[in-house]
Amino acid sequence: MQNSTYAIETKDLAIFYGAFQAVGNVNLEIEHHKITAIIGPSGCGKSTVLRAFNRMNELIPSVSTKGVVLFNGHNIYERDVDPVEVRRHVGMVFQKPNPFPKSIYENIAWGARINGYTGNMDELVESALRGAALWDEVHDKLDQSGTSLSGGQQQRLCIARAIAVKPDIILMDEPCSALDPIATLRIEELMYDLAREYTIIIVTHNMQQAARVSDYTAFFSLSEDGKRTGQLMEYGDTKTIFTNPGRKITEDYITGRFG
Repeated sequence: MQNSTYAIETKDLAIFYGAFQAVGNVNLEIEHHKITAIIGPSGCGKSTVLRAFNRMNELIPSVSTKGVVLFNGHNIYERDVDPVEVRRHVGMVFQKPNPFPKSIYENIAWGARINGYTGNMDELVESALRGAALWDEVHDKLDQSGTSLSGGQQQRLCIARAIAVKPDIILMDEPCSALDPIATLRIEELMYDLAREYTIIIVTHNMQQAARVSDYTAFFSLSEDGKRTGQLMEYGDTKTIFTNPGRKITEDYITGRFG
């Protein structure tokens, strides 16, 4: 499904934890079939913004959201929009691999099944595992527990689980922070392949990773008024952000002067 100029577009997006404004007035335009990195110091709202793209913040009782988030041109925060349906189209991979305590096969099949898939499940499982570059490593042990895999394999299993329901967008919240360098490289290579079919938005603390894998970069930092509200400071193509940023605060963060 692609019927708008941008995969995700935010207009004056603001997010609150109770009375505290965690993120202020974010205006972003996320391109289709590109990898967009969200970077910035700890506590500036990166993951909060990411979770706003599929309404995951609503699982936290104190959180409220203002503004507009357009997914393929439709505001996902309209009252008649089902957040479960939003999450089917906008999947998520978390920081810590979280496979279900089920077999490798059922990790893929379960999510597809509850989303109403009625096709050939064996083919879907194989397709999803191939899409996550995991099939060759697990095809002969699909009945083993997903938790028996290595950390990097578990994360790829979670990616396979996400793509099994055929989303348009995959959100990744620090997907490599718990992985070793070799597993991290596998995930980064996988992102390149997945971007042919999906829009990918990744939160990362790793500047080198953002520079390596992303087409666009959004830099967030805390407001300078003492209120500790996360703000979008600069957004553009990654090469420009890293080699010729438009703001000194961006340059200072990227070069390690703060953060």
